[in-house]
Amino acid sequence: MSVETSDILLEAGTNELEIVEFYLEEEPKASDDAELNQVDVKTEAKPKGGQRALRPSRKGFYGVNVAKVLEIIRMPEITEMPEVSHQAVLGAFNLRSKIIPLLDLSVWLKKKRVENEPPKIIVTEFNQVTSAFMVSGVTRIHRISWEDVEAPNKYVSALSSDSITGVVKFDNRIVFILDLERIVSELNPDMRLKLDENAEFSAEERYRALIADDSPLIREMIRDMLGQAGFRVEKTNNGRECWERLQEIKKNAADEGRPITDFVQVIVSDIEMPIMDGHHLTRRIKEDPVLRDIPVILFSSLITDKLRHRGESVGADDQISKPEITYLAQRAAVLIEDRKRQARNR
Repeated sequence: MSVETSDILLEAGTNELEIVEFYLEEEPKASDDAELNQVDVKTEAKPKGGQRALRPSRKGFYGVNVAKVLEIIRMPEITEMPEVSHQAVLGAFNLRSKIIPLLDLSVWLKKKRVENEPPKIIVTEFNQVTSAFMVSGVTRIHRISWEDVEAPNKYVSALSSDSITGVVKFDNRIVFILDLERIVSELNPDMRLKLDENAEFSAEERYRALIADDSPLIREMIRDMLGQAGFRVEKTNNGRECWERLQEIKKNAADEGRPITDFVQVIVSDIEMPIMDGHHLTRRIKEDPVLRDIPVILFSSLITDKLRHRGESVGADDQISKPEITYLAQRAAVLIEDRKRQARNR
């Protein structure tokens, strides 16, 4: 199953996304009523005509952004890898001359998977890395608004080891959107944000940056690392919160008769965020006559050659793939200085 055509149908900046919904068929628990995203599966079928009986199970429903999915395939032939870092890593397989590691999501999420049918493999690409995840099955693709995606509360986040970035409520079930970047970065420390110690930054001026990212961990890391590079950083939790903060800043600048750049000189935004995504935020900024000259950098795992046109279509000044935090700081400084020169030459 290929999902590449989905990218053509979804226009950037509309605050919409498409998610691939999949499920893990799990052993039932005594505390099933606490598993809010699970529904009953036929518990048992007596063998008829030599067919295998179905084991008792429950289905847990999850989702991932279509933009991260390359394709969905049947279980390939797996080669074990020596000294894997986590028991969820099953090994690797060869797909069109590319060696791809395979992770069992049920093991990572500490679920006991029931195999009543052959599993499916979701092949993904983000942070410039290709990975694959084994699941029980795939249901369908949903097109929804980011406004329909709720941020998980602290209790849900704690129970899921902070592996959930969003919650989508349908009529008969809840779908949890998984933070696959967190999973992959924990398995591969080289994919974590890290400032290059040898990089040099000008200390002559403290630039003012406003960031939008729904991950508390990423927000703190961006703030700390940009701070090391000489930036004063203000954080917001998603696109809408960032937009509302920009409206406050715009009002304060007008009331005080000062340029907007006295308050914010660059905006750094993730793309995937509940309520309002980074593409929609960027479009609104670039359509605002007061805010449009502020550089906007999209800093996301979704910056790929195939998807870069989306950021360009909404007017992003630059797009940088996580975890290139050093390059982010360097480009932010360059864009700010370019804007200053343009303002002096007017």
